[in-house]
Amino acid sequence: MMGDADHWTALALWAGQHGLALYVGSLALLLLGTGLAHRWAVPAGRHGVATGLAVMALSASVFSAVAWQLRASGSLAAADARFLQALGPGVSPAARRLFAGLTHAADTATLTGLCVAGALALLAHGQRLLAAAWVLAIAGNGLLNTSLKQSFGRLRPVQLAGYLAEPGLSFPSGHSSGAVVAYGMAAGLALRLLPPRWHLPVLLLAVTLAFSVGASRVMLQVHFASDVLAGFASGSAWLALCLTGLAVVHRAGLAGQAPRP
Repeated sequence: MMGDADHWTALALWAGQHGLALYVGSLALLLLGTGLAHRWAVPAGRHGVATGLAVMALSASVFSAVAWQLRASGSLAAADARFLQALGPGVSPAARRLFAGLTHAADTATLTGLCVAGALALLAHGQRLLAAAWVLAIAGNGLLNTSLKQSFGRLRPVQLAGYLAEPGLSFPSGHSSGAVVAYGMAAGLALRLLPPRWHLPVLLLAVTLAFSVGASRVMLQVHFASDVLAGFASGSAWLALCLTGLAVVHRAGLAGQAPRP
């Protein structure tokens, strides 16, 4: 009978052999879930803060579970390595080139440019609070990710794909967390500033970009799958904190401006 480690390894082998199909299927489910959430979710109001806190707690729990598993036993690390090994032959050169292009959407230079351009655009329209929140979200996530990488000190996988040569540490994935925060924050600001007809397209685009960037890090073999999962979790927690804080500050400001009886 197989032990837990053997089951994880077998699952990783199967997942690696079907990596592209899993990416497409997972993205489709995420987009479907986003569409349903947009249609049925309670609008941000008195439940907005509670929802933000719930997302933070869930995301932090996922990150903690992955981090604990990596440190407590070698089963997840072994499954990570087996997944990448099985994934390699199943990703065509054309698909790798596509992912090599997608991954640059969360390069440090790209996110820095987006941060500066977005802040200037918001300031030009008199949105000082939103500009500050935008800069805090992106810059703060960069500092958080750097601290987490130094804390865990995990080395990157052997990079065999040949499209990228990434230095530095591996856990959690900075591209994955950066994409979640930057494009998620952009979507959150768009919901405040754009007409309702643009809300769903913006959300779908943000989800597609963030998930595809994370997937690209595994497809290009510059990160383990658990690095990306942890990056998604840490980025989601930080994004939820920033959006919740923005909602609280905005609500407090509106309350302070309310006319006295």
